[in-house]
Amino acid sequence: MKTARLLLTAACTLLMTASLFADDAKLYTIPLKDIDGKDTSLKTYAGKPLLIVNVASQCGFTKQYTGLEAVWRKYKDQGLVVLGFPCNDFGAQEPGTTAEIKQFCSTKFDVTFPLFDKLHVKGEEQHPLYATLTGADSPAPGPVKWNFGKFLIGRDGKIIARFDSKITPDSPELTQAIEAALAAK
Repeated sequence: MKTARLLLTAACTLLMTASLFADDAKLYTIPLKDIDGKDTSLKTYAGKPLLIVNVASQCGFTKQYTGLEAVWRKYKDQGLVVLGFPCNDFGAQEPGTTAEIKQFCSTKFDVTFPLFDKLHVKGEEQHPLYATLTGADSPAPGPVKWNFGKFLIGRDGKIIARFDSKITPDSPELTQAIEAALAAK
């Protein structure tokens, strides 16, 4: 009887662990397209802290590209990956094609961090990535309110923190959160 109870406990623990891992891994399996239109996912970045940002070229916060690039360059060798997701959901401030967005980012802000295809962060056409980041099961639920909203994801694929547009890439609270995410193993 004791052995059966131990086996049952071990099986339940294994199932719970697999379930937790599957939920964390969900973020990595969502289909995406990179800025060049190639199919991809976040699986490439599994095990690294991620800073996911919805970006726009004609926004009052567009100058944050400079700060995001600085964060990328400062922390990329330690494992942080900054990921930009162009979005036209707020004030139609990202009207360009992906080729135009890529050109704008590289020439105006010398962006070298990964950029992705334009997507919707809210509404009926909300991309599954943002449905996962903002949905009821998220530790930071609720709609993205404007361009340059930021989600910090830990090495384990879990959302660590969420920052609105007014929090700049070089702000003390974002810097502290990034450094804590990098220190976590």
